[in-house]
Amino acid sequence: MARQHYQRLSPADIDEIWRRLRAGHSAKPTARALGMPTSTVRTYLVRCGGIKPEPRQRAAGRLSLEEREEISRGLAAGQSLRAIAAGLGRSPSTITREVASNGGRSRYRATAADQAAWARSMRPKVCKLATNPVLAGIVAEKLQCRWSPRQIAGWLKLTYPDDPGMHVSHESIYRTLFVQSRGALNKELTAYLRTGRVIRRSHGIRVPDGRGSRPGIVNISERPAEVADRAVPGHWEGDLVFGRQMSPVATLVERSTRFLILVGLPGGNHKADAVADALAAAVQHLPTHLAKSLTWDQGHEMAAHRRFSSETGIDVYFCDPKSPWQRGSNENTNGLLRQYLPRRLDFRTLTQDDLDAIALELNERPRQTLGFKTPSQALGEVLR
Repeated sequence: MARQHYQRLSPADIDEIWRRLRAGHSAKPTARALGMPTSTVRTYLVRCGGIKPEPRQRAAGRLSLEEREEISRGLAAGQSLRAIAAGLGRSPSTITREVASNGGRSRYRATAADQAAWARSMRPKVCKLATNPVLAGIVAEKLQCRWSPRQIAGWLKLTYPDDPGMHVSHESIYRTLFVQSRGALNKELTAYLRTGRVIRRSHGIRVPDGRGSRPGIVNISERPAEVADRAVPGHWEGDLVFGRQMSPVATLVERSTRFLILVGLPGGNHKADAVADALAAAVQHLPTHLAKSLTWDQGHEMAAHRRFSSETGIDVYFCDPKSPWQRGSNENTNGLLRQYLPRRLDFRTLTQDDLDAIALELNERPRQTLGFKTPSQALGEVLR
């Protein structure tokens, strides 16, 4: 017997799918729990763009099925439309239009009239980007520059402060991308999003990587208070990002300006001595007031942190185990970097010039946390 690859979802199935997605489950375990093929759940999610459809509701003031049944009974009893309207507390014109649009006195049927009204209510509301081609063109252009919808929305408000018609929320951009019935942005533009996904997916909880503590380190709890409040520039967060066949690139992010430096590791060597040498070479030209501290996780690649501090004068602090959020600026930037450095790419094929070009493009992208200034602008203000 052939395996069934699709089955119709009941309202209860749909409610359970969204409940599990909100709890952090993916499509596969959700489908397994419901006893249905994974393709059934994924097809449904792609069709609605990963965004839960709003439940259909009868608009206030519209005739209900019960009222239509009263109209039908009144017509059968030979009552006038005005008398029926008075009995329902409705305007006579409302009842007149209802009867006229559903076959007249002789052919009016309550159930058929209600079903027709329900079908007409499905007309989709036209989204803002569909009615403003200039705005849609700007949004599409910025998406192709790999700006996030939130960055685009914030930039539009700064660029057109006195023109609300040129403002659009980031949620509207996401919905227009993922729900193609809106018809304003091509679905191919989702390839320029950081994740490259074709459906909206809520943020989940990251699974800890299980790395333990290292001896001879200075814990983040001993870091000066000025680092935590980001008021003083010169404090950095760092990490390695890996490509195909464990090819690494080091990332350094300045906490107050979010300015990024990418550091290539020759030959993909990420042993402690090689990482210390590469990082020391990368920061040697920084002004003294921009080279104060570095926060890293507890990976083996920073085992030579004492030598790095001795050569650069930069104090190194280490996060608690399984606590990547303690260097959140770096984690966020590493996520943005995946648009340029996907895991399938062998980073050893890239030169330092390639990495510098990627860093420059990211440093020229507006950031919400900077009031939609770019990291380059924020760093320029610090240097001035």
